[in-house]
Amino acid sequence: MTATLPAHSGHVVPEVESAPPPGTSWVGRSVRRKEDRPLVTGTGTYVADIELPGMLEVAMLRSGVAHARIVSIDTSAAESLPGVHAVITGTDIADAVKPFSRFVDQEHTPPGLAEAASPVTLPCDIEVLPVDRVRYVGQAIAAVIATDRYVAEDALGLIEVEYSDLPVIVDPEEAIADGAPLLHEDIPRNTQAYFEVEAGDVTAAFAKATHTDSFRFTTQRQAGVPMETRGVVATFDRVADELQVWSSTQAPFMVRTRICEQLDVPEHKVRVTAPDVGGGFGPKVQVYPEEVLMAHLALTYRIPLRWIEDRLEHLTSTAHSRDQIHFVDVAYEPDGTVVAVDDRFLLDCGAYNPFSITCAYNSAAHFRSLYQVPHFRSRGECVLTNKTPNVPYRGAGRPEAIFAMDRLVVEIARKLGLDPVEVMRRNLVPVEDMPCSRGMPYRDGNEIVYDAVDFPSAFDKALAAVDYERHKHDQQALRERGVWRGIGVGTYVEGTGIGPFEGAQVELTPAGVVLVGAGSAPHGQSHRTTLAQIACDELGTHIDQVIVRAGDTAVVPYGCGTFASRSAVTAGSAVLVASRRLRERIVAIAATILGAPRETLELADSTVFVADEPDRMVTFAQIAAAAAPGPHSQVPKDFEAGIKETYYFVPPTVTFGYGFQVAEVEVDVETGFVDLKNMVIVHDCGRIIHPQIVDGQIQGGVAQGIGAALYEQLVYDPQGQPQTTTFMDYLLPTMNDIPVAHQIHLETPSERNPLGVKGVGEAGTISPPAAIANAVVDALAPLGVSIDRLPVTPFSVHQAIERARTA
Repeated sequence: MTATLPAHSGHVVPEVESAPPPGTSWVGRSVRRKEDRPLVTGTGTYVADIELPGMLEVAMLRSGVAHARIVSIDTSAAESLPGVHAVITGTDIADAVKPFSRFVDQEHTPPGLAEAASPVTLPCDIEVLPVDRVRYVGQAIAAVIATDRYVAEDALGLIEVEYSDLPVIVDPEEAIADGAPLLHEDIPRNTQAYFEVEAGDVTAAFAKATHTDSFRFTTQRQAGVPMETRGVVATFDRVADELQVWSSTQAPFMVRTRICEQLDVPEHKVRVTAPDVGGGFGPKVQVYPEEVLMAHLALTYRIPLRWIEDRLEHLTSTAHSRDQIHFVDVAYEPDGTVVAVDDRFLLDCGAYNPFSITCAYNSAAHFRSLYQVPHFRSRGECVLTNKTPNVPYRGAGRPEAIFAMDRLVVEIARKLGLDPVEVMRRNLVPVEDMPCSRGMPYRDGNEIVYDAVDFPSAFDKALAAVDYERHKHDQQALRERGVWRGIGVGTYVEGTGIGPFEGAQVELTPAGVVLVGAGSAPHGQSHRTTLAQIACDELGTHIDQVIVRAGDTAVVPYGCGTFASRSAVTAGSAVLVASRRLRERIVAIAATILGAPRETLELADSTVFVADEPDRMVTFAQIAAAAAPGPHSQVPKDFEAGIKETYYFVPPTVTFGYGFQVAEVEVDVETGFVDLKNMVIVHDCGRIIHPQIVDGQIQGGVAQGIGAALYEQLVYDPQGQPQTTTFMDYLLPTMNDIPVAHQIHLETPSERNPLGVKGVGEAGTISPPAAIANAVVDALAPLGVSIDRLPVTPFSVHQAIERARTA
């Protein structure tokens, strides 16, 4: 019997998953995903699906001005509306709810990073609801609790707010200019964080170089745009004396920590659960004022409450991403070899900077990509403006840097009259230099050292897959027929699997089922499948006998979350080690039951048996019963009672995935329209746990990378008013715009974790902007068109063509 749901690759998925042949493993197989059935049949449970008895709805009043003093807020008319339970302002909660004051990368700077980059981060607290000042359009300034959302929304319209306007700044270059008004009085020059890091001797390299040049590259502001917007349900359980919060978050442990700190509630009284989450992509790693506010309101009113963000709120209030300007000086030789790069860049953080130097330093750490560039300096400034705050989004600082570096190499080739692909090849780190130290630390303070891999060989595989030589041969003939076709290459290297740790708990239940708990929270990564595969290989059981639970602070004592391409590395390794330890416990108890030496026992099909006497066996269920304390316990003296193991994996540093993406485009020179014909990807994410899931991760990342390259852009007017607040204005690529990427998988196991894996979640997103921009430049090479900003829209391409024709 077969299921009716097709797998990603198009084959029919078996209803019953067969065990791997003897001597092989579950890891490495595209098994039937355990997540799919409830999601594709519409029976999943998202925050908006949670209904509690007596639950009321919450709506947020948001600022309609970008920068102003709050003179007064009159809530009387809203409070008198039938169905309104309460209206809450910043003044109402000021004494009970602390502001956000601790942020990522501010709590502890690793010594290696502090010494090399001297990062400075100035305090910049975020009020849950502001009392006297708003700093961006979309900032929540009041909340209404009502019988339903319709009444709550009506009440919002009755709240009268009097503002006193303040100067608005939306341009980061203007924000750091002398005399610019300050968003926060104690942050001079509107620069909340900055650093400077150098590898080699940049000044000396420029003095000796044959050629030098300068460029400016701009990457636009984007939104994460998951299918599910944010949402929170909060209730106080009087019986358990516990606050229960459900949030559409990537990091429930972080949400719990912030709630407890800002409300002065002990952690054992707060449980945070991420149910089914319809995408996150980075912005849902941030802990938001709404999450803390909803917790406070549930504790205060002792009523179940629900808040669901609408799409307008998402595009204006959920944190944005990208938005960098790079000013790059480069020194190079006549053959195109890049000797030195000096990069100064601004990251527009919006009104607050919750992630300190995270994205900015990611840009610095990855700027050189797969190229040698022996001398490199990066100076990053995190600048505050009157826009929505900026946080990591899939790729987190890497696409911005890669766009600048790959465009830089191509521009050097054009200036020298050389083939860009050949100049790229000349600059790649050669295989004989592997493993390769980059002369600077990663964000975790450890030295950046690329794994022992072969960049040139992978590069040649990517070019062969698109038949690059044939393309160059045919290109001129196509132009004569009016077909302006181009091929562009984008590179990437990505630090994946960052710490500080991840937790896992593996337990054998009385039914003989293996229960796996993980601290990371899935939102599309298939934890239930991949973590089960890892446990199956260690414990000799069938994947249908493994249940994975994640996204709940009650599952393991400590956890981090799912972000930064880290779950397979950190959570996977934690599950692996915990499963190995549980295996030792299972074998020890089975040895006592069977009266056999432990070394003679093997595990298969949820049983333990004597290798030479397979009929002499005991089931997992029997072992679980024997592990219980009491008169029937058969636990050896060197073990405590119970059949559970917990492990926290602390990575020594990040692993480095890498790859190349090649884009093939055709450009309409009359309209500037770019038709993306083909994408080829060669990538290395170490050992692959589930090939089909890796395919999906790459393809999904490519879709978002295409959006960044050609469509998506958040725009503000000079008064700080967002102009792209619906999908009529904020354009997303559709199925018609996204080719199925041809993927070539490389598997170079990492030595930095016991699984040998590298992260892959962000890999597909990083290179498309660079690859597509380079392809457009290649297509229009006879016109001398250059591209230095994203997105590459028909209007911008047409303008570039007209400028080139005029010149």
